[in-house]
Amino acid sequence: MEDGKSTGPKAKWWSRPTPGRTTRTAPDEPTPVADTAAPAADPADAPTDAIAAPDAVSATEATAGSSMAEPETPTADTPPAPAPGPVPDVPAARLTKPLHEPDEYSTPPYGGPGPWAPAPPVQRPVPTPAHGTPVPPQYAGTNGAGIPTQPAPASPAPTQPAPAAPAPAPTGFTPPPPHTPQQPPQQPQPQPQQPNGASTQWLQYDPWGAPRQPLTNPGPPLGADTGRKKDRRGSLLVGAVLLALVAGGIGGGIGAYIERNGGLTQVELPQAGRSSGGRAPDSVAGIAASALPSVVTLHVSGSTESGTGTGFVLDGSGHILTNNHVVAPAGQAGEITVTFSGGETARGEVVGKDSGYDLAVVKVTGVSGLKPLPLGNSDNVRVGDPVVAIGAPFDLSNTVTSGIISAKDRPITAGGEKGDGSDISYVDALQTDAPINPGNSGGPLVDADAHVIGINSAIRAADSGASEEGGQAGSIGLGFAIPINQGKRVAEELINTGRATHPVIGVTLDMKYTGDGARVGSKGAEGKSAVTPGGPGAKAGIRPGDVITEVDGQRVHSGEELIVKIRAHRPGDRLDLALTRGGKDLSISLTLGSASGT
Repeated sequence: MEDGKSTGPKAKWWSRPTPGRTTRTAPDEPTPVADTAAPAADPADAPTDAIAAPDAVSATEATAGSSMAEPETPTADTPPAPAPGPVPDVPAARLTKPLHEPDEYSTPPYGGPGPWAPAPPVQRPVPTPAHGTPVPPQYAGTNGAGIPTQPAPASPAPTQPAPAAPAPAPTGFTPPPPHTPQQPPQQPQPQPQQPNGASTQWLQYDPWGAPRQPLTNPGPPLGADTGRKKDRRGSLLVGAVLLALVAGGIGGGIGAYIERNGGLTQVELPQAGRSSGGRAPDSVAGIAASALPSVVTLHVSGSTESGTGTGFVLDGSGHILTNNHVVAPAGQAGEITVTFSGGETARGEVVGKDSGYDLAVVKVTGVSGLKPLPLGNSDNVRVGDPVVAIGAPFDLSNTVTSGIISAKDRPITAGGEKGDGSDISYVDALQTDAPINPGNSGGPLVDADAHVIGINSAIRAADSGASEEGGQAGSIGLGFAIPINQGKRVAEELINTGRATHPVIGVTLDMKYTGDGARVGSKGAEGKSAVTPGGPGAKAGIRPGDVITEVDGQRVHSGEELIVKIRAHRPGDRLDLALTRGGKDLSISLTLGSASGT
């Protein structure tokens, strides 16, 4: 062996004891430790089953280490400690007795000179040979931190017996001694002499040497009276529950009383007094009050169908004017019930009807106190005049709506359900935006003087004009009424003769013509001439194929419009017509003839 260098076995890392294995020692015997006097002269003499163990830490070191972080375990990258140099000579008197008895098991040392040695500063552990790490020459005679040591008494500190380890240790491993109470710092003992005569001080590190604190459970401090606090807390909880129950009961009783009696006090809201009920005669309310007593609701039932409509009283004799399509379901043996605005009912009979004008007259008997509705003059109506519509839409009798006159002389055709054209009506109508719905048919359209200016007869519905249930759709603000001037003439004829007359020009029109104007056909019904011989048209010089474009200065765009314009007049009226023949424009004048209606 070279002086100052260790030739012992290869250094091994420290390891924790394996749980489940315990090394027992006699109670009266000191804990065996390895002899640190000198390593084996020959490497072959060193124990082969020895496991490198950590050095014991003195009491002072344990105390210092308890307030610091535990040093990290050395890794394979940590460089080995430098070899110790020459150690200064130590008096022989201090080397006569070793600090520990020889260890017959040759286990590594667990401590330094003794538990009274001053604690060195905590430092990183380095790989340690089997018999410790020699102190470098510059630290010889110091405590490992560069601080000179003081002389120590000759007698070593007594060794404390070590209790049995709580867990078994691996083969060749002896557990470290338990933590001992802190002792006052003592002077280090002389180091054993190496074979070359130099003493060696070992760097020690014990990762298990730090004092361990016992596990504690959080809880109240000792001597605290917790039972009284629990009792007090329970009493407070019970009291709070009782208070909540009492408050809830009182609140519920007060709420029930308020709900049943309307509050603790009677509430009276301010309200205006009753008025005299008078309204201006030209207001909607005034117009409705004046016209409603003359308006009736008709319920018609026949063998196959039924319906509801409206009418108004024409005279004191019980004549009521309405639409033809209102009474049509009754047929020849149907029943008509007339209900007045006051709720009285009477049975009605059809006096006369005309499908071309869509008008009919019904008469009631045995009714007194009838109030006829005054008739106005539709020629005096101007676009924008206020109007009121009265009727029974969807069987809601005495319904009043208001609006204005949207247009005049609006040519419309209605009907055509029969397919042969016998039920088609041609009306030069008054257009209004007053809401008109199914059931309003036959009702009066009155002006600001509560005078009748039209008979509500048709509406323009959205899309197909039918609702999802199969009935007619409601109003979209496009309502049409027969001018009262035409209605008056037809009503008089129906009352007097039971039939109405139609003005005619004596020609047959080509209804399939798509050009502008009304073209006279080439042939009439049953192969006859399209121009009736000896009729008003023939006398005026109209020929088959002529296209009529104007009537009394008003443009005509189709055959339907020409019929509407002619029926807006009476038989015998004189008309001025403009027509086109072979590309030439002509003007003629004729007197309207008469034909019986259906």
